Amino acid sequence: MGFFSKIKKFFAGSDEVSQSQPAAESSAQNDSSAQGLSDGPSQLSGQEERDMALALQKAEPRLSAWLPIVLDGVREEGDLFWQRIAFLLRALQTPEGEARRFMDEFRAWLKDMDYHWLEDFRSELQYRLALALDMEDEEDERDRLFAKLQSGLARTRSRFGQGLSALFSGHSALDQAFWDEMEELFIMADMGAESSLALVSRLKERARADGIGSPDALMPLLEQEVEAIFRQPKRIACLEPPEVLLMVGVNGVGKTTTIAKLAYRERMQGKKVLIAAADTFRAAAVEQLEVWAKRIGADFHAKGMGADPAAVAYEAMDRAIKGGYDVLFIDTAGRLHTKSNLMDELRKIRMVLGRKMPAAPHRTILVIDATTGQNALQQTKIFKENSGVNEIILTKLDGTAKGGVALAVASQFDVPITFIGLGEKMEDLRPFDPHAFARALLGREQI
Repeated sequence: MGFFSKIKKFFAGSDEVSQSQPAAESSAQNDSSAQGLSDGPSQLSGQEERDMALALQKAEPRLSAWLPIVLDGVREEGDLFWQRIAFLLRALQTPEGEARRFMDEFRAWLKDMDYHWLEDFRSELQYRLALALDMEDEEDERDRLFAKLQSGLARTRSRFGQGLSALFSGHSALDQAFWDEMEELFIMADMGAESSLALVSRLKERARADGIGSPDALMPLLEQEVEAIFRQPKRIACLEPPEVLLMVGVNGVGKTTTIAKLAYRERMQGKKVLIAAADTFRAAAVEQLEVWAKRIGADFHAKGMGADPAAVAYEAMDRAIKGGYDVLFIDTAGRLHTKSNLMDELRKIRMVLGRKMPAAPHRTILVIDATTGQNALQQTKIFKENSGVNEIILTKLDGTAKGGVALAVASQFDVPITFIGLGEKMEDLRPFDPHAFARALLGREQI
């Protein structure tokens, strides 16, 4: 969390805030640990700093309330923008090194993306702050995510949600014809026959037990059952770094960019990240991953085309331990799940990692493409059997009418979906929220 943990304390509440004001103002002017920030753009005037500190302290402790204050009057990246950011960090008594690092990394990102106008990078700024503040469950963040889900699942909902509405409006009683049509609707939404029959069976039992006889009264139960399918078990955190994430999946599912987005999240939370390219079958795979690592500020480890993937993984593990890294991502070949020799190679990687650190890999994440529909089920089956998959990331949900495959994967394999991809931007890889997903999938208007 780094210096951003102080923001929560600073804005914890009105009583604490009022007591903190003198210290904050004094810090903004006198704290020697942050004075180095003044080497860049000139500082705000004393009166401007006092006015802004007071406005921030009076605001609700929400990111969406703070940003309009800090960015008021700012239209572009320039002295005024950096003065405001520097003031915020000084007011929070941020150690100079941490403050510099945040500003330098964001400045480098703006240059790399060739962004100048605030409207082009404001969402990225808010995203970085949300990660660093651990505020993705904030009300405004939830609303933004739900809106993104509604948009991303539009094609799925047009086939599934509208069909569901027609089903519910076309029947006045929960007779056999209703249940048969519901099963067919679920199957057509790529849920699969087995998952569809099981879901309908549970709904029938609950409706009978609760004395429900009309379709309208059934919708809350359907929502609960869909959400229950996505229930995520508690995961034991890695207590002794590095945490090792083994990334698996076939070519074309978006694995490389998913690794970059996950690593980016870790970097924004102040963690030291190493990415290892154990996909040595394609030179382009190594090159692409190296480009991404450089772009997000993570370190990179590779041996080049044709190297032994298990050796790459072992050496990366050794480097991560000696280098004090918090997280190690290991990319693997986009192996066809029907090729046994490649699956054997994956088992070998797991074996050498376990020798170096008994609990490693701590997480084995399968990336699957939602647009592949039922083929994603076969991929999940084979990878779970051969590589110990314990998490799934579902990508490309924004471009498919087959979003129902998420239900089939979660229900058939008892593997939690932890993230979903809703677009190309870094912020479009979002933590999976079962409640929000269920409502968006069923066409509900609010969380």
